[in-house]
Amino acid sequence: MEKAVMDMGAAIHAATVVIGDKLGLYKAMAGAGWMTPAELAQKTNTTERYVREWLNANAASGYVEYDAKTKRYLLPAEQAFALISQDLPGLFHIISSCFKDEPKITQAFRTGDGVGWHEHDANLFFGTERFFRPNYENNLLSSWLPALQGVTEKLKAGATVADVGCGHGASTMLMAKAYPKSRFYGFDYHSGSIEHARHIAGRDGLLDQISFEVSSSKSYPANGGFDLVTFFDCLHDMGDPIGAAKHVLSTLKKDGTWMIVEPFANDQPEQNHNPIGRIFYSASTMICTPASLAQEVGAGLGAQAGEERIFKVVSEAGFSRFRRAAETPFNLIFEARP
Repeated sequence: MEKAVMDMGAAIHAATVVIGDKLGLYKAMAGAGWMTPAELAQKTNTTERYVREWLNANAASGYVEYDAKTKRYLLPAEQAFALISQDLPGLFHIISSCFKDEPKITQAFRTGDGVGWHEHDANLFFGTERFFRPNYENNLLSSWLPALQGVTEKLKAGATVADVGCGHGASTMLMAKAYPKSRFYGFDYHSGSIEHARHIAGRDGLLDQISFEVSSSKSYPANGGFDLVTFFDCLHDMGDPIGAAKHVLSTLKKDGTWMIVEPFANDQPEQNHNPIGRIFYSASTMICTPASLAQEVGAGLGAQAGEERIFKVVSEAGFSRFRRAAETPFNLIFEARP
């Protein structure tokens, strides 16, 4: 019961985080010091009575602090960093989409059918970009790419890169800005995400360096061969990961590299029964596994596939070299070569 009560509070509080994010309440509190509900409501053009209740929900959850003497509220710098700089509310938007899509997933449990990425609520697409982007910003250029043999040297000199399953293109554009001599291609089967990626790339003046195209992981064009192919948190979502891996091999240059970024997972389920595994298994139930089962083959690797299963996919596809190049508490980064 204690665990259930904690989950009840966390689940319903998630909706207040989405509201605070959409209305700019957290941003208005960041660095503003102690505030009354009326002051925050005035600053955000919202209603004081709603804001007061929202503040108390956040105080009870430990997101903000409350001074009973002055009846004022404070968003501490640490919370502001997580909620704003690290875009933590992105995950809460993903959670929001899960509740909206629950009827589809419930029915899939009964039928065994899949639910494609494109069939989810749009909050999933935008929430995913916002939640994963800070992780890429903090790690991709500083540690993940340098951990791959000879890749950063190629990127600096001018390489050809395919970012498969690119979504809104956050990873693609991050690499393009860092390596202006390289040419990038972002591929995703979801046309809405590709349209959004093109819009952002155009806004940032990157369309001369990046091409975003609607294409699947098993059919994207080779364009003369790639020096680097990247899969960011998407291989486990694919219905035919071995088929996708074979296609990667066919599109790589002989000395090319495939970088596979996957959610952190140990090989045995019981090793992942922890707070991070709880998030990933739950997301896998609602998003990743249904996405795979909606496609041909329907391998259903799941978000907690682990290194052993990823190695099996890569080796069966014909790659001769595979290693764990880097890791974070949230990700495993693999390097595969022909």
